[in-house]
Amino acid sequence: QVQLVESGGGSVQPGGSLRLSCAASGTDFVIAKMGWYRQAPGQQRELVASRTNDGYSDYADSVKGRFTISRDIPKNTVTLQMDGLKPEDTAVYYCHAICVRPTLYDYWGQGTQVTVSS
Repeated sequence: QVQLVESGGGSVQPGGSLRLSCAASGTDFVIAKMGWYRQAPGQQRELVASRTNDGYSDYADSVKGRFTISRDIPKNTVTLQMDGLKPEDTAVYYCHAICVRPTLYDYWGQGTQVTVSS
């Protein structure tokens, strides 16, 4: 079993910045990819950004150039630096991890609220 614990989030004015962090804990596990999804009210959950162990990053078109994902693989952490925030970025952000050992399984964090409003 792997637990994902998120930190960061909160409220910010348009154009501001926030940083989200997520740490995975457990025993005898291997993560292949970590990332962030978000879900706004009445909307489906969508990928924001992800990063594989070999350094490949994927971003939603709506956040390219504004958000940056990074990972500390030995520490099993992932960070999302969000700059130039817009009201449409308002959502609950979820940390996500794909584990390949001991089994192939998706894990999710509990979610953290990000609100962008003037």
